[in-house]
Amino acid sequence: MSPKSSITPVRWTPPPAVPPGNKKAIAVTVVPMPGEGPEDTLLDAEGNILTGLLDGRILRISADRKTITELANTGGRPLGLEWLPDGAVLVCDAGRGLLRLDLASGNVETLAASVDGVPMKFCNNAAVAPDGTIYFTDSSTRFSVDEWMADLLEHSATGRLFRRTPDGVLTKLADGLAFPNGVTLSADGNTLFFVETAGYRLLKLDLTTEGARPEQMLMLPGLPDNISTGSDGLIWIAIGSPRNALLDFLLDKPPALRKVIWALPDAVKPKAASVIDIQAYDETGRLVHDLRGRHAQFHGPTSAREADGLVWLASIMGTSLAVFDVPKV
Repeated sequence: MSPKSSITPVRWTPPPAVPPGNKKAIAVTVVPMPGEGPEDTLLDAEGNILTGLLDGRILRISADRKTITELANTGGRPLGLEWLPDGAVLVCDAGRGLLRLDLASGNVETLAASVDGVPMKFCNNAAVAPDGTIYFTDSSTRFSVDEWMADLLEHSATGRLFRRTPDGVLTKLADGLAFPNGVTLSADGNTLFFVETAGYRLLKLDLTTEGARPEQMLMLPGLPDNISTGSDGLIWIAIGSPRNALLDFLLDKPPALRKVIWALPDAVKPKAASVIDIQAYDETGRLVHDLRGRHAQFHGPTSAREADGLVWLASIMGTSLAVFDVPKV
């Protein structure tokens, strides 16, 4: 095991917590996976589900949930998955960068692995425009996916948001972000929505104005992870965990306290709550669904993907996917 990285905590005063709303209960069905840490889901036209595991495998689960097929292995840690216009799969591999998976051959091609000659540490999630332009997050220049907790504790806000055009040109759209994570596009393609996990918020970026800066759209009730636009046109957000009281307490205290916490065994570090929190907003920021569930074999959702009234969930916290029916509003 490699030695643990050191942290240099930055003091930050967390914003007031979002008051709890009237959450609607959901009951999820768990679908076991043959491995650990499915982080995202992606659905195809036939209703099959794709996901990536901790060991690098990309799997396809049949629509009837009876057959699981290995499509490829990235040799890294696949996180976000999206469709490319040519039918290939875009894989955000934490350490390897943006990858293109050809489903027919199983070949994996690197689209972007570094920025200005420096390898990305934490390529996380993406959205793809119809012309093949890719918008994606690199969550930290300090820590890899294996030490994501270090980034939350340090709160140095080194995350970045990028655009990759079909001809391969990489442009930094924003930096100084606090663990940027899930990304999705508006229906007209003019606005990019993304979340800051460590900032507890949803932001938007005007893509029609060159040099525009991200603007806060709304505060969220926890630590958001992947986001996606559903077939219903809503922005679905996986809340990996509600706000953690210990983490909030530590963030504006002397940095030495967080150094001590980071040095302690994992068992006493702040943890995700054992709940399933999912929200869905329209593009104006109106909350449409505020959902909570519990299941002994699933919690800490890292992805929520809606299609035709079903929402598929993934989580790095276990060995299962989960699915539920969208409640009536």
